[in-house]
Amino acid sequence: MALLLQVPPPTNVAFSYSSSPQSIPRARRVRCRVSDSSEVKFDEGASKSEYKPGVLDDFFMHSFRNKLVEEVGSDSEKPGYVGLIELVKLLLLKGRTRSETNDAAFFWWIQVRILKSLFPPLILELYKLLIAPIAQGKLAALMVARVTVLTCQWLMGPCKVNIIDLPNGESWDSGVFVEKCQYLEESKCVGVCIHTCKLPTQTFFKDYMGVPLLMEPNFKDHSCQFKFGVAPPEDDGNVSEPCLETCSIAGRRKLNPGECPMA
Repeated sequence: MALLLQVPPPTNVAFSYSSSPQSIPRARRVRCRVSDSSEVKFDEGASKSEYKPGVLDDFFMHSFRNKLVEEVGSDSEKPGYVGLIELVKLLLLKGRTRSETNDAAFFWWIQVRILKSLFPPLILELYKLLIAPIAQGKLAALMVARVTVLTCQWLMGPCKVNIIDLPNGESWDSGVFVEKCQYLEESKCVGVCIHTCKLPTQTFFKDYMGVPLLMEPNFKDHSCQFKFGVAPPEDDGNVSEPCLETCSIAGRRKLNPGECPMA
C-alpha cells in the first residue's frame, strides 16, 4: 500500500471527522456478530503463514507503527508485529469509549488518514491525475497490484499477483491473492479486519489513487483476494460476518452472547 514512505517527527493528532472523505457513508453502521459454535471458528492448530522479511520491511513496519502510536497516544510494550496488532486493537477499544466515535466511519477514516500520511506530498495527487485515467484505469490497477505484493507482505504474509474477472467481462492481472493473512491470524478479530483493513483500504485506493478496489477476506481459511479495478458493491456481504470464536477483543471486554465489541 505504499510506493514511497517517509517518517515525519511524531505529532499530537486529535481525533476528528472534519476532513473525512465524502465516500465514507457516515450514516451506515457496520456490524459483526458474536458467533455461535456452529459459525465461523478460528483453527488454532492451523499453521501460520510464513514470510521472510526483506530489507525494507522493518522500515515499513516502523513507519506504520509510528502512525498508530500518534493516533492511540501511547505505544505497546510488545515488540514487532505482535505489538503492532495490539496498537490496532487499542485504537478500536479506545475509540468505542468516546461518545463522538459511535459512527463506524470514524475507524475507517483513522486508517485512511494513516495510509495517506505515509506518502510524500503530491505523490497520490499525481498518481490519481496522471496514471489512473490511462487505459480506463487498467495501468493504474496493474501497477498498484504489483506494488502491493512488493511492499505489503510484511503486513499480510505471502501473496501473489493473479488474474481477476471484471464485471464487464474483461480479465486483468490486477488481483492480489493473500494465501493466509497474518493480520487476521494475529488479531483473530473480524472487526479488526473489516474496520481497520478492508473498508479503509478500499476507500483509500479509490479516493486518493483513483483505483477501485474490492477486498474479499475469507474468514474460514484466512485468505484474502484483492481485486484492483473492481468497485465494491453497495451491499458488501463481508461486513456482516460473525466474530471469530477466539475474538480477543470480545474476550477482553467479557461480553455476553450476542454482544459484539464492534456493534
